[in-house]
Amino acid sequence: MTLHISRTRRAVAASAGLATAVALALLPGTATAAPAAPAPAKAAATTGPELSYIVNVRPGQGNSARIKRAVTQAGGSVLQVYDRIGVLVVHSANADFAQRIRTVRGVESAGASRTAPLPAQSTTDVGTPKRLTAEDLKAAAVKAAPGEDPLEPLQWDLKAIRADKAHEKTLGSSRVTVGVIDTGVDDTHPDIAPNFDRAKSVSCISGKPDTTDGAWRPFTTGGSPHGTHVAGEIAGAKNGVGITGVAPGVKVAAIKVSTQGGSFFYTEAVVCGFVWAAEHHIDVTNNSYYTDPWYFNCKNDPDQKALVEAITRASRYAESRGTVNVAAAGNENYDFTSPSITDASSPNDTTPGSRVIDPRECLDIPTQLPGVVTVAATGAKGLKSSFSNYGLGVIDIAAPGGDSTAYQAPQAPATSGLILGPVPGGTWAYMAGTSMATPHVVGVAALLKSRHPHASAAAIKTLLTLQANATACTTPYDIDGDGTPDAVCKGGKHYNGFYGAGIADALNAVR
Repeated sequence: MTLHISRTRRAVAASAGLATAVALALLPGTATAAPAAPAPAKAAATTGPELSYIVNVRPGQGNSARIKRAVTQAGGSVLQVYDRIGVLVVHSANADFAQRIRTVRGVESAGASRTAPLPAQSTTDVGTPKRLTAEDLKAAAVKAAPGEDPLEPLQWDLKAIRADKAHEKTLGSSRVTVGVIDTGVDDTHPDIAPNFDRAKSVSCISGKPDTTDGAWRPFTTGGSPHGTHVAGEIAGAKNGVGITGVAPGVKVAAIKVSTQGGSFFYTEAVVCGFVWAAEHHIDVTNNSYYTDPWYFNCKNDPDQKALVEAITRASRYAESRGTVNVAAAGNENYDFTSPSITDASSPNDTTPGSRVIDPRECLDIPTQLPGVVTVAATGAKGLKSSFSNYGLGVIDIAAPGGDSTAYQAPQAPATSGLILGPVPGGTWAYMAGTSMATPHVVGVAALLKSRHPHASAAAIKTLLTLQANATACTTPYDIDGDGTPDAVCKGGKHYNGFYGAGIADALNAVR
């Protein structure tokens, strides 16, 4: 039993890989001509649809003339080189490209990043956003206390992590920037515009940075509200309009990585996003998605192994440059410590099949990557959300992501158990998912960075666990009250599979 939510990653909104949740420095070397194994013979005529590929080489060797020549001879063309981490983004219509390029000396792994032809969202939200009506807006504004933004009475989630009390001490520093790696952000929204950083925003959907003005916004047609909602949860301005974010004084940048409609988050785009964050002084990234087209990437598959390696390099590079990467756990009520999980949604860009995977060998990325802070979701009663994935040793921390109001109803004046946030077009809507939980933790991390501006990424991650309120396992966990446990929590009060180190607390972070 799961509530349909957003995992892009991890919100309550429809997506191809509902999970909108999500969810990682090397110096470049000088390329040298190598003696070596002969490059593959020039590829024959086009044998299939054009796909995007990831080719991993030793850092510093991505611009090697020999490697580029081998790519060409295998029937590929290089779109982008991330030389510091040794990752190339390549396009090819040769069905044998990956197999051929893997034989080249110096290529460590390679694989197709998709199964659908170019151009082809998997967020971690659940369901379709529920927009506020004009009557809702008026009713909430009447209940706002002095100093509150008009919709703050509906934000039970702020009180759940004591963000309202934290704001009495600080709103966060404008010198701190959060990067929302997502479906794009509507920077014209009145709750986002005051804190938006245009200079650090980009579109990475092709795998290559596009800094054209406005490229970071959601697509005009079929654009997803996910990234805008996430950005508002983190840094919605406290300006007398709409909602208030967890850290309403920090800056937010959009790093758009999903295809039109927010449908797919491919590896080349995610790699671009992490590298951009690393090289543009992004302090914290929000990753509320999983990387398509595979929910779990198995390291015994040569294509999927290459995707895991590329994103691992990119996320670690970002962390080495001071960026804290935070990801949503996902929305399928999966236990990441179970011996097996049935994945019936992959590949989600063509025809999914059912496969049984070992979650220790097949990874949800970036959620399960080393160094990434993984976030589970809680509802208005402080219990694990019905949909939230879990697992001892995987979940680092928990935060409000919403749940069915029937399961976890908030206290008045709030009326919905979902999370309220801005959506494109200057309006607001409710969403839910680990996608919504993650920006709460990101907001707290931004407050910590504001208070400790010289702290390393590792130090901020440690402080995140120290400020959390330890929360014991919910036992038995029967969220729908039907007499049958819906999940089993393992661990003690101070660290367990449902809540990790505990539930985030913004007030503890700033005092």
